[in-house]
Parts: sequence; structure tokens; C-alpha cells
Amino acid sequence: MDAAPARAAARTRRRARRRLAWGLAVGGVALVAIGAAAAFFVAPRATAEAEPRLAVTPKPVPPTPSELLLAGTDDPLACAVEFVGDGIVLEPMLQQQGALYQALPLPAQDGRVFAGWYATAEDAAAFAVPARMNGSRVVECVEQQRELFAAWKTSEENVAEDAGIPILMYHQFTSRPEGEDGWLRGNYAYIGDFEAHMQHIATTGFYLPTWDELSAFIDGRLFLPARSVIVTDDDADQTWFDLAAPVVERHGVLTTSFMVTAYRQDPPPSMYVLRRSHTHDMHQAGDNGRGRMENWSAEQIAADLNTSGDILGVREVIAYPFGHHNDTAKQGVALAGYEMARTIEPGVVRIGTDKLALPVVRIDYGMGLDALVSRIG
Repeated sequence: MDAAPARAAARTRRRARRRLAWGLAVGGVALVAIGAAAAFFVAPRATAEAEPRLAVTPKPVPPTPSELLLAGTDDPLACAVEFVGDGIVLEPMLQQQGALYQALPLPAQDGRVFAGWYATAEDAAAFAVPARMNGSRVVECVEQQRELFAAWKTSEENVAEDAGIPILMYHQFTSRPEGEDGWLRGNYAYIGDFEAHMQHIATTGFYLPTWDELSAFIDGRLFLPARSVIVTDDDADQTWFDLAAPVVERHGVLTTSFMVTAYRQDPPPSMYVLRRSHTHDMHQAGDNGRGRMENWSAEQIAADLNTSGDILGVREVIAYPFGHHNDTAKQGVALAGYEMARTIEPGVVRIGTDKLALPVVRIDYGMGLDALVSRIG
């Protein structure tokens, strides 16, 4: 081969190699550029995904009024009771599980009559007496809380019920079916009859009002069902503690023991027994053969009742000794801060009854279940 053609061929091969190298170089640059561009668009997303997300702290939920109440006590039996219903704006209150409800509110609204607190909204709508809660019922809660639901009646419905509330008056008790001898024989109820009475009241749908409920009923502010009854005992005789109180406890019937505090100051024999005043020391005859209630001044009467109220820790209702009373006695009762007084006059309590002259249904020896039913249903 001539030298010239050989040199030309060599130049051609060198130019081909340079073009290949250039192409590879340009291609490499292009790939790098593409990769950089891709990195430009992809990297921020990857970076963002790689960064830890900021935790969102939920806002604390403020405690409810019931929770605040419970936080203020270490009593494991405490129960925060909330009040629910149309027009009800009341703060919850603490009660104690296993005890009777204490001082439940009695709300008032113009043009309506309060008809009580109930276990459920359905019970309230139906005015279901077995589910009506008051101071005769035991507090039961779930996780230390519960709700009570309000019910209302119209004034017309309240009047139409025409309820007459009997206050039963017992005295002493005997275990002898034939009764006791002597001039007080009539005062002694046979304990078998008393057992039948309490069982009847406990099992046949009677409502057991508290004294503050009776007061509101008299004012026309509270609806009470016609089948309501209040059970009382006068004098707190030893037979009341020995014979009657166990019957009351067994049947869970709210009762009131009117106690002469100069003679005895025993604690309640059952949570179902309320101690109320039969005066401190006025269960005695006065100068004219009538009780001291009709012989003393209003100020003297008030002083005696204040002593009794201090001992018992409550001023609410008294029972007049021997039933004796007059206008001066009423003044003394009111002066001492008592709202009601019970006589021995026969009758039932109705809307508008004189609160300082409440009538009774007297229970004497020989009055069995039929006799009770004839008087209270």
C-alpha cells in the first residue's frame, strides 16, 4: 500500500475515534444533566418524606362538673348525681351509695308542677312510681355517677289527682296477739298487724314522700300520686326499737319516729327511720290539765324546740304532745324555725292544708290489714 493512502486511512480512523469519544462525552453529560434534573424534582419529595412528622397534641378535655365533684372526695362510695330534663339547670350533687337520697332539689317553674325525679327518661315520661327517686330510696350508681330525670305536670293535672296523703300514727307495740292490759291498751299495735301493714305498703305501689315533699305538695308545687303514705311513730317507746324498727328495716319503709329528747336521744335504729321532734320536755301536763304546749308562751315553746332541734340536728316537723296546740303553740313552732307540726286530728293532708295542724290516721290495737286498707287503699 502507498504511503499516502495509508496515512489518509489512519486520519479517518482517528477522526472516527474522536467523534465516538465526543459522543460518549456528550452523552455522559446529558445523562448527568438528566440525573441532576431528576434529582432536582425528586429529592425534595424524598427529603420531605424522610423528615419526621410533627405530633399533633390534642387539646385537653375539661373535666365535667361531676368529675370535679368526685375529685374533691376520697370516699369510694361517693356518687355524683346529675339532674336532667326540660328546663332543668342544676349543678350535680354528691350522694352516698348504699344510703338513702338526701335533700334532692325540688325545682319550680311557672305554670307547671314538679312531678319528681326518675331513674330513666322513659320512667319520667310515664310517671312510673316504682322508679321515682326521693329520700325513701337507696342510692345506686355506676362508676360513681348517675342521672336523675325530671317530670312535670300541669296545675290542672295536679288538682285532678285529688291526692289525700295519710300520715299513719303508731305508738307502742306488743308481741301479744291478745294485746296489752290497762288504759293505754289502744295505743299498742300488735306487731303481727304492723308487719302486715308494712308489707302491704312496701309491695303494692305506695309512694313514700319525705317531709319537704309534703310541704311542697301542700303549696301546690309538687305532684304526689294518690297512693302515697307517711308512716310515723310517737314517743320512741322501747317497743318501737325492739319490735317495730326491725320490721321497718326488713321492708325498707321510710318512717318517722317523733322523739321526746328529754327522755331519750338514741341514734336511728335503721337508715329508714327519721328522728324528728316530739319536743324536748313538753310532753307533760300544764297548769290547766292541758299540755305545756297550751300553757307556755311562744318564746318558751321556741326555746324548748330549739333544744330538741339542736339534739336531733334538724328542724322540719314536730308532733304536738297529746296533740294539744293553739295559736300560741303555732307561733312558738314557727319561731323555732320548724315548718310543719302534726296533730292527732283525723284526716288526710291535701293541697292547702294548714302546715302547723297536719291531721293523722290513727292506728290502734286490733286494726289489722283490712282496717288499714279501708283507710289508705
